[in-house]
Amino acid sequence: MFRLAKRPGVAGLRVMTGRSALRWLLAMLYGAAGVVHLVSPGPFISITPGWVPQPKLVVALTGIAELLGAIGLLQSYSAPLRRAAGWGLAVYALCVWPANFNHMVIDMANPDGGLGLAYHVPRLAAQPLVIWLALWVSEATDWPFRKR
Repeated sequence: MFRLAKRPGVAGLRVMTGRSALRWLLAMLYGAAGVVHLVSPGPFISITPGWVPQPKLVVALTGIAELLGAIGLLQSYSAPLRRAAGWGLAVYALCVWPANFNHMVIDMANPDGGLGLAYHVPRLAAQPLVIWLALWVSEATDWPFRKR
């Protein structure tokens, strides 16, 4: 049921299915995030934990990583490259998780409470889902939908 791929449609057209649609959506989101990291790095630099060396360089490299990952996810005819992009984006999402925690700490220290726990807690809790999604849409894993 969840082993989704492009299937022939009406008059030979190909129909995009759930996994492919989510792969394109994730690629677009990572692509947009990569552009924002490169064009407007200030907010990302400000939430980079103090123990990260050269925050400006790291934020620029994360933008490049997001763009390359997005391009890799869109590779329909190179499964190894697509899976490598999925693994790369999964590791990337894991590596930036500390910045998300740091953002919450900085934000909650604001007198007005910043964006609040209603923003930060779901964002932090969703990170494992983002990691899994990168692996699933790239077909690096079929879990938990694999056939038994």
